[in-house]
Amino acid sequence: QVQLVESGGGSVQAGGSLTLTCTYSGLTWPSYCMGWFRQAPGKDREGIAAIDIDGRTSYRDSVKGRFIISKDNANNTLYLQMNDLKPEDTYMYYCAADPRCGYCHYSCFMDYRGQGTLVTVSS
Repeated sequence: QVQLVESGGGSVQAGGSLTLTCTYSGLTWPSYCMGWFRQAPGKDREGIAAIDIDGRTSYRDSVKGRFIISKDNANNTLYLQMNDLKPEDTYMYYCAADPRCGYCHYSCFMDYRGQGTLVTVSS
């Protein structure tokens, strides 16, 4: 059974930082490709970052240079370090795995996801 559990969300002022953590289990190929997406109520999900088995990363333009995705394979943990947060970064954030597109990229829809963690950025 696949399980992804996010933590680390919260409320922060603009310019602040947060680090999201995702612990995972049950994935057949956990090192292959994992990522983060965010979603507002009633809106489509928005992929923001992905990391592949070799540690190569990709980012959505709106977070590039501010967010950093990383992974600790030994401890089955995925991270998203978010710096210089802006009010427009206010979303529910989800970690995800198993991209449908056949390669590892932030824009790929991923089949597995956690329950999400809320990030609220105030101006």
